[in-house]
Order: sequence, then C-alpha cells, then structure tokens
Amino acid sequence: MLVGQLGQRREGVQVTNPARRGNNLDSVRMHNLSTVLTIAHHVGPVSRSDVTRETGLNRSTIGALVGELVELGLVTESGPNANLRVGRPSPVISPNPRVAALAVNPEIDAVTVGLVGLDGRVQQRRRVALDRVPSPEEAVAAAAGAIAGLVETASVDHLVGIGVAVPGLVRQSDGLVRRAPHLGWVDVPFARLLADAVGLPASAANDAQLGAYAEHVFGAGVGVGELIYVNGGSSGIGGGVILGGAAFTGAAGHAGELGHVRVGASEALDSGGLAGTLEAEVSRARLLALLGLESIDADGLAAAILGSDDPRLRDEVHRQLELLGVALGTALTLFNPRLIVLGGFLATLYQADAAVLDRAVARATLPETLEGVQITRTRLGSDILLVGAAELAFEPLLADPASIAAGASAAPPVG
Repeated sequence: MLVGQLGQRREGVQVTNPARRGNNLDSVRMHNLSTVLTIAHHVGPVSRSDVTRETGLNRSTIGALVGELVELGLVTESGPNANLRVGRPSPVISPNPRVAALAVNPEIDAVTVGLVGLDGRVQQRRRVALDRVPSPEEAVAAAAGAIAGLVETASVDHLVGIGVAVPGLVRQSDGLVRRAPHLGWVDVPFARLLADAVGLPASAANDAQLGAYAEHVFGAGVGVGELIYVNGGSSGIGGGVILGGAAFTGAAGHAGELGHVRVGASEALDSGGLAGTLEAEVSRARLLALLGLESIDADGLAAAILGSDDPRLRDEVHRQLELLGVALGTALTLFNPRLIVLGGFLATLYQADAAVLDRAVARATLPETLEGVQITRTRLGSDILLVGAAELAFEPLLADPASIAAGASAAPPVG
C-alpha cells in the first residue's frame, strides 16, 4: 500500500522513473495501461510525446493505450499544447476529473469528507462538526451522511471507492485501526464498517503517511526523493516519510510517529501515555484556549492565529516552535531528508514566525545534516489529507484501469 516507486510531475523537464518503463509485449498490456494512466494522474495534463519518452514505448503503442483509456473514460485528449518545444505538436492527455474518489478524515471534533477527482483536485468537501469524540459507529454515520450529500450533488461518471485518513496507527496489511489514541479506538475495522454503510470499497491508512504521499506526488515534494511531512491536527501530531522516492511505512505501517518523540523533561503525557513528547507539548488545544475558541477548522484557526496580536499567544507560538525544532532536528539526524513539509496548525506556527523554528532546528542537528534542507508549508493546504486519502481509493484503478468497466458506480447506495 503506497510503498512502491511514486510518480513525479514534470514542468517541461523529463524525469525518468524506472518503475514507469513500459513493455511492448501484449501479455503486459495491463501493466502498460497502468503505467500510462499513472503518469496522466500524477503529471497531467501531459503531452503524448512526453509519455512516449517517459515509458520507452513506441508512438503507435502509446496511441493505442491512450485510445483505450479514452474509451474507458479515464482520460481525455485535446489538441497540441502551446509550448516552446521544437518539432511536431503532440496531443495532450488529461485525467478525467469526472472519475472520482471519496476521502474521509475522522478526528476528535469533526468528520471531514471530500470528493477528489482523478486529476488530484478536491471538488467538494463537507465538515461535520461533532460535540464529542465519536465512536467508530458515530464516525461512520457522520461520514455516510456527508457522503450522501456529496453524491447527490456531484457531477461524476464513476466513483471508484473511499480512502480514509486516520489519526492513529493503522495496520498496513488490512487497514485495521490498531490504535487511534485521541479517538479512543483500538482494533477497529473502520474501513470495513464504512464500506458496509456506503456500499463502496474502502481502505484506510495513517493520515500523516497519506499526507506525505500526497505532498510528494502533487505538492511541494514533487521530484524530491527524501522528505518528511509532519501534520498537526485536532487529533495530535503525526509524521510521514518518503525515502528514495518511496513511502517508508515500517514493518507494520507504523513508521513516522514523530508526535511521540520526547522533546523535553516535562511530565505532561501525550495521547499514548508517553511523557514530554512533541504531541504533549505542541498542542492545537493550547492555541484554541488562548484564542477563546472551542472548535474551528484548519483555515479558520490559521486566520485567528495570524490575525492576533495577543502577546500570550505569541509567546506560546514561540514555545511550541522551539519544541517542534527539537523534534525536527531528531528527524533530520535519523533520515537526512532534503525537504520538511509542515501541515495543519504546524504550518500556521511556521508562517507566524519561521525564523524561530529555523534557529531551533539548527541548534538540534549537525550543520552538515542541515545543508541543503528546506522547511516549507504544505502546498496542498487543508486539502492534503483528503488528496492523500483519495489515493488509497485510486490505487486499485491505477493498477488495473480496465477494472473500471465492471467495478465502478456513479450512484452508490448510501446508508
């Protein structure tokens, strides 16, 4: 699950990925269809000549494959792109945004649902605010209700399935939520429960790991082989790691839990019962308390923090940035990434005073390890977890594009 070579977008520059090399043998036509569709999904719009060069297949084979994908309704083709390339103009291939996936992100104060097109863009989203931490059944009910509303108004040809971004430990082999401490869930088959309720296949994975994947394929990490994504939300802090262009999830899928790394001598406990950790000390709840707020979405919290001139809030932002710097220094020492991407309220903290975090990170790692490292906010913004979750649902389609003819639905039963 999301552990193979990941796709890379190109902006006028050829990027060859060995995993994309095609094969002219008829016996691997499915592989070649998968290769072309994955390029269109990750890169599109993309010229047919670029796909030919990227895959190593001949022009006539690419023409036949693209024609089949057009017939399946997965891509569209348009006239040559107005660009600076010399030579015969080439048709442009685009993923069909009317082929879509549903994405679900349950947290302690809300369940967010999105409709994401095959072009990787969030078309609609609904946030169901909750007045208490939901049980798995309550979260399923909230998600199913929001999905019903989205499906009713959606303009889609096919819904391929549901991906779930869970703030907790998720077993890679079957998507079982082993433990989501903030939600109080232990060994919950949430994806199966949601699939039964909605009538579409569903898969689940850790939210920050999905965020790392999304940022690598569609965001600030495009073309970067080593990156760390750190997400801060109402359900705590998590991390995802890309190494060698592939998602690093660990033996059971639990790698990257940066929120449980100890950053100080405090005896404050995090959601997993560990003392002095990043999650125990760097907290969205503390920021909300200083702002006099109880529950708000990520964009609203960002506006509130950046618009405040309260010195108490400024001091708390600086304190949290200092401790975040300790954790990021540890991550740099362990993984030596080229890029660190911050999401959720952590991105807002960095936007509030980037210099404080930059200095804290520099103090927490070796100067040689820090060379060439960039720290940035997510380019995908508040959509990142929905985009990442949708990739779970798109994964079977990308592996076997012809399956859409039999397995997709434009109006799934809900409820």
